[in-house]
Amino acid sequence: MIRAGLLGLLLAATAVPAAAQTIAITNGIIAKGDGSDPEQGGTVVIRDGRIVAAGVGVSVPAGAQVIDARGKWVTPGIVAGFSRLGLAEVDLGAPGSDDTNAASGPFNAAIDVTPAINPLATTIAVSRADGITRAIVAPAIPRSIFAGQGAVIDTGADMNPVTSARRFQFVELGEAGAGAAGGSRASAHVLFRNALREAVELARSPTRIYSPDARRSEDVLLTRFDAAALVPVLQGRQYLLVHVERASDILQVLGLRREFPGLKLVLVGVTEGWMVAGDIAAAGVPVIASAVNDLPSSFEQLAATQSNVGRMHGAGVRVSIGLINDNDTRFMFAGRQYAGNLVALSRLPGATGLSWGEALKTITSAPAEAIGLGGDFGSLAPGRRGDVVIWSGDPLESSSAAETVFIDGVRQPLETHQSKLRDRYRTLERNTLPEAYRH
Repeated sequence: MIRAGLLGLLLAATAVPAAAQTIAITNGIIAKGDGSDPEQGGTVVIRDGRIVAAGVGVSVPAGAQVIDARGKWVTPGIVAGFSRLGLAEVDLGAPGSDDTNAASGPFNAAIDVTPAINPLATTIAVSRADGITRAIVAPAIPRSIFAGQGAVIDTGADMNPVTSARRFQFVELGEAGAGAAGGSRASAHVLFRNALREAVELARSPTRIYSPDARRSEDVLLTRFDAAALVPVLQGRQYLLVHVERASDILQVLGLRREFPGLKLVLVGVTEGWMVAGDIAAAGVPVIASAVNDLPSSFEQLAATQSNVGRMHGAGVRVSIGLINDNDTRFMFAGRQYAGNLVALSRLPGATGLSWGEALKTITSAPAEAIGLGGDFGSLAPGRRGDVVIWSGDPLESSSAAETVFIDGVRQPLETHQSKLRDRYRTLERNTLPEAYRH
């Protein structure tokens, strides 16, 4: 009986959804994910997996499948700004279930998370059922400041989850990076600069990357493949996501571009970002922030405040929300709750939050824009991927649920392992339960 149930779950998860078609979602409360306010009585049209139009006064194409969303909210799919989604089933490092880092392996920067992402992970199905359609997925550091190369995935019910492989390199340059580099931030920065020097050396003679007979400088610290993995970072062909929390660390990272002007930086975490928001904005560096850190959980977060995101936004920083080190393998749905908290903060005396439209943007188009994919997904603008969610109510309210989810214009199943267990056991007669449950 148990085997049959598991087999059914797997078959449901691997089934290919119906082909994309022309769909018109009408009469909904349309929120485009671009920072604008919601519009009453709008229409969203999806054709061949892409958004054609969205808003009030949009015509329904002839022959379109019409979905009446009267009384419902319609938004772009939620984008998990920083996660380890699909890399682990549980957070406890259980053998065989956790691919977030390679604690004893020989490589670091060369690691590519793509082969480890499991599209059948229960965490992906749960995220999809809560309206999350894309996720930025990063590895965790093993024994080096370099964690490896992260990817962007979709949460669709198929075996092809990767939207963009090797999209970025992830580096720790704060407290955790100091620990991995020998115990100090100074050591971490020296290690970072030395690694880029080795990448420069390889970039000057690309044939040395793969030649087993190639000679390198005697003082190299990285494997050939690790150094080669940093070449696209150095040349600005791959984004560099850097985890920092302390204000002084943020300024040190921003200063790296004076030495390495090709770096395409994105700051992650940034609890004390409000203190140097003007510098971040002037540098034009996007931030994927922890949304509501309000108490210092470490020495690098002593200036934590729930107003951090609102203050950075007010200073002109391009801010989105991520969940680094915050149940980042499985609690992606917390992102929209955090966005809702930012709206609530705007109504509290002395606090700084966001408008509703800007809060939705932090979990839709803003994270996509941070890594250069805002033209592909994250909003309901024409030409974007058909990632659309119909909600029972305001999506920034925890009580609202995703009722219909489209990814690339294809309607997705919303069943999860948990919902199947609920449906199986809540209607059983007492005499069919195992004996332990009858008393």
